[in-house]
Amino acid sequence: MKKTVAVTTFSLTLILACLNVVAQTEAQSRDDVIREIEAKRAELAVLEKKVLAVADSDREEFASFLSQPQTGIIRLLPRETYDGNTKRALAIRGGGAYYSFVRSTHEYGQGSDISLEQKSLSVGFAGADYGMFLNVGDVSLDQVNREHLAVRALLEYTPPTKERDVRAEAQRSWQGIELGGFTFKSRVEPKVSNTYLLRSISHDRSDTVTAFRIVRQDTDGSLILVFKVLKKFAAPKMERTQTATLEN
Repeated sequence: MKKTVAVTTFSLTLILACLNVVAQTEAQSRDDVIREIEAKRAELAVLEKKVLAVADSDREEFASFLSQPQTGIIRLLPRETYDGNTKRALAIRGGGAYYSFVRSTHEYGQGSDISLEQKSLSVGFAGADYGMFLNVGDVSLDQVNREHLAVRALLEYTPPTKERDVRAEAQRSWQGIELGGFTFKSRVEPKVSNTYLLRSISHDRSDTVTAFRIVRQDTDGSLILVFKVLKKFAAPKMERTQTATLEN
């Protein structure tokens, strides 16, 4: 009887030891998988930067312009191709379709100023943020300065501060806002070799006037833009509507 108990105890100890080894092996395997995911994400981030990058030939072509302050060159990806549940979806939030001229990032949610979606450029994406574009035609960016009538009109525009008025202005920008004889809208058709003006107003974040030119469209529908920031205003503060609290 004692022998049987001893054997049984030994067997149980052996089984428990084996289970513990298996558990440790599974835990190590799971940790390995997590590390592999992290490594893959790092590799993916490198690849995504290449997808978003501008060709060296584009940078060389506009090297003289890009040597000036407050200038840059970017690629905007079509959102319907690279964001969401598409086959080419990127991990970066917004799929590379957005860009902030203030923060120099494609990451959506950082006060984005412009986006490319469904063959349109748009501005104003969160809360009461809004803005307006104007296509000034096939004009060199060097000619779009503060003496340009449309630029002057955009610079002299004073955005409203009360929440109700801000939201009304954002709605009005869809139809068009008349400034100095020009009609500015929150959405515009992108055309290669055309130059545009943009005022982007993001409350508590930024308020900028930017001029950009679409210099090329790639085979995937992405656009190459060269730009210069003409003016950075102080971040606007919106006077938010206070909702009265009713006590029973």
